[in-house]
Amino acid sequence: MATRSTPTERQKRLGAEMRKMRLASAITTEYAAGLLGIDRTRLSNMESGIRPFSGDRIRTLASNYSCTDQDYVDALVAMAEDKSRGWWERHRGTLPTGLLDIAELEWHARRVRTAQVMHVPGLLQTEEYARAVFTAVLPALSRLEVELRVAHRMERQQVFSRPCPLPYLAYVHETALRMPYGGTETAHRQLEALIEQSERENIEVRVIPTHVDGFPGAGHALLYAHGPVTHLDTVQLDSAHGPEFTGAEAQLTKYRAQLDWMENAALSEAASRDLVRHVIREF
Repeated sequence: MATRSTPTERQKRLGAEMRKMRLASAITTEYAAGLLGIDRTRLSNMESGIRPFSGDRIRTLASNYSCTDQDYVDALVAMAEDKSRGWWERHRGTLPTGLLDIAELEWHARRVRTAQVMHVPGLLQTEEYARAVFTAVLPALSRLEVELRVAHRMERQQVFSRPCPLPYLAYVHETALRMPYGGTETAHRQLEALIEQSERENIEVRVIPTHVDGFPGAGHALLYAHGPVTHLDTVQLDSAHGPEFTGAEAQLTKYRAQLDWMENAALSEAASRDLVRHVIREF
């Protein structure tokens, strides 16, 4: 099977899970490679996502690694056997790979929870609002770069119109509602669109009001993607250098706790819509 010069986050995650499974069983790379009839370098490349795993090889290794979680193994096999080419691949070579990895993560997620402090969540943004967000970055993007990012962000919203729409829960701090990206009229239309989206069956928007004392993880925009099994959940964080991804259990536990805190601190859906309407009237 061909090597990959730049494996996606999903491909790297599959390899990392197989490596984690091997280490948990205290089996060496040499021994595991021998089970598959390959050399240790090739297995190392598979565990780093540079070379693909086949479903049969995953089942062979999982059996020898004494992994008894069949749902977990089946989910890994499904990842390995999915050869479909997502819409985001059209943007490869014109957009940073991290943006494509976010789209792929959302597409395969069973559910997404997100927390935003400074702007409306990307999947709920209008085109003009998204354009204003991408314009307000340093170093400044060219007009073409901005438009490519806007087009990609709008295409990401396909997760809401597919046959099984993505269940989506957004915690939005009141501060984000009051940031007038693109000016008052753009912000006004964005908030009206946010209310409209929040009334869809699969989308829930909960606002954390400014009077709430304290805010864990306030400096981070957070996306928590639920996988087919908990072991394959993924957290994506925004940073100045691009998106960061983690599937480490300690980190997943921390961010689940952060989202649980937000669940308790946020207003109800109805009260959240009322607050958004109040902010609209103030613009």
